[in-house]
Amino acid sequence: MFTGIVAAVGSIKSVTPLAGGNDAGVRLAIDAGGLPLADVALGDSIAINGACMTVVEKDESAFTVDVSRESLNRTAGLDQPGEVNLEKALTLAERLGGHLVSGHVDGLGTVHSFEQVGESYKLVVDAPAELGKFLAYKGSVVVNGVSLTVNEVEDVAASGAGKPACCRFSINLIPHTIAVTTLKHLSAGARVNLEIDLIARYVERMLSAAKV
Repeated sequence: MFTGIVAAVGSIKSVTPLAGGNDAGVRLAIDAGGLPLADVALGDSIAINGACMTVVEKDESAFTVDVSRESLNRTAGLDQPGEVNLEKALTLAERLGGHLVSGHVDGLGTVHSFEQVGESYKLVVDAPAELGKFLAYKGSVVVNGVSLTVNEVEDVAASGAGKPACCRFSINLIPHTIAVTTLKHLSAGARVNLEIDLIARYVERMLSAAKV
């Protein structure tokens, strides 16, 4: 489990294909940035841009993870060098500063717009339509591993130009969030990893099961 509070911005230094051809995944060598690794053991979990990965190698300032082809197909930002948001798995002794996060990406969103508004920034994301029922005003959502609060939400119908239906939501980002995460690099058209609220997931399941 995680909180969606980014602990450090690290960077993918190399992407090495694993043996097995086109169906194989990759091995990522990651510079941990300011993330302390002294208490991280082999087999521990670290969220990378919101995706939970298992540490297979480590030293004092870097670690390595293997990413399956399935994970690569369902995430963004894990297939090439660049900055990434990092968070170690939650312990019971820590404060829950964001919200309960599993580190399982539910879908890929597309940045509709990203612009500065006063001292803050407004991020608007188009999520897959099937995730719309999990997104609510003042509810929680994870974008690239960052726990955020939804300020507006709108279901958008498919257009005649071939654009599929989506759920468009907006988020206000304070300067601190911009400073300590990779969200500062977003622009219109960028793909982002999304995880819906854990509680919403179970509520939806209970309601759908009750109709059977």
